[in-house]
Amino acid sequence: MLATMENLALLDMSDDLASMILASTEADQYRECLHQMTTSLPTGQRIKRLAKIKEQYDEVQRFGRYHPDYKEVNRLARQYKRDVDMDEHVAAFRQAEMDLQSLLDEISFILADAVSENIKVPTGNPFFETKSSCSTGGCGSGGGCGCSA
Repeated sequence: MLATMENLALLDMSDDLASMILASTEADQYRECLHQMTTSLPTGQRIKRLAKIKEQYDEVQRFGRYHPDYKEVNRLARQYKRDVDMDEHVAAFRQAEMDLQSLLDEISFILADAVSENIKVPTGNPFFETKSSCSTGGCGSGGGCGCSA
């Protein structure tokens, strides 16, 4: 592909967009929450404990309920997962992650819509899925529900 002035201008604009995303408050918040989560000693201990029980859980799942430790390992896995989920640093990180993903989804939708209204953007976000022609908010049936997908 030959580099034309138009292609170079598009590449420059995409670099500018990437720089703006990296400088956004969502990206800053994401990096800050990631740093707090990875440097917090109690959070790190909870995550390591969950990783350790996850290995045991995977081993138990090979045999299913016939494994002698099936109930205990499942109970501990749920308990440790809940401990990690309830950790303030993990919760803040997940929220920041969702905020950054929403920003990226919105940008993807705007770019796709600028090219054509028929471009589908898989975002996983119901806000964007309602913009499709499917009355159910996002169709994976290929038009089986009566929409024009």
